[in-house]
Amino acid sequence: MYRAAPDLAKQRERVVSTDEMTGVQALERKHPNLPMAPGKVERIEFEYIRHGTCALILSRDVATGQVVVPYAGPTRTESDFLAHVQQVVASDPVAARWHFVVDNLNIHYSESLVRWVVQVSDLNIDLGVKGKTGVLKNRQSRTAFLSNASHRVVFHYTPKHCSWMNQIEIWLSILARKLLKRGSFTSVEHLIAQVSAFIDYYNLTMAKPFTWTYQGKPLTA
Repeated sequence: MYRAAPDLAKQRERVVSTDEMTGVQALERKHPNLPMAPGKVERIEFEYIRHGTCALILSRDVATGQVVVPYAGPTRTESDFLAHVQQVVASDPVAARWHFVVDNLNIHYSESLVRWVVQVSDLNIDLGVKGKTGVLKNRQSRTAFLSNASHRVVFHYTPKHCSWMNQIEIWLSILARKLLKRGSFTSVEHLIAQVSAFIDYYNLTMAKPFTWTYQGKPLTA
């Protein structure tokens, strides 16, 4: 999908890498940092005041590198994830198809997600009963349905224990290094505002496709 993303973009198909970051702490440094000086690195105050946490749901366009319609709120639930996906798709109404690369978290193959994909793909099928029959029966049947390449919204699942293969993980490490670990946030609202500002700045000045070097070969002998 990463290799195909630029060509798919020319056909109005978008490839996005999506994941969540939970328990993001709004930490206010108890004292100001000490700036750099000749022969000395910047020193960051280690004592802090906690002001609560929030959850982030983020999608990054693989072909452009831009972060699309970020979510920040108190929870990371099935309905939160569905709302985020809906907003991402709504951000480009003329896109012919959307491809979401996600890991195997249960909210990524929920009943509500299946029902929404049926709606946006203009399908008229019997989904069965969750836990009993049909598409909704179990995780395997739902992920198989959501992976169907003929749908307008398609989900591509990383292998189990391989969430590192999702490119958004690289971007989350950038966010952590450049903002979260160095920042001082006086409230959850301040934290969310700073994350939003960083995303705007990143999209404007830093966004570009990642050079993906993994060739699919086994990592161990």
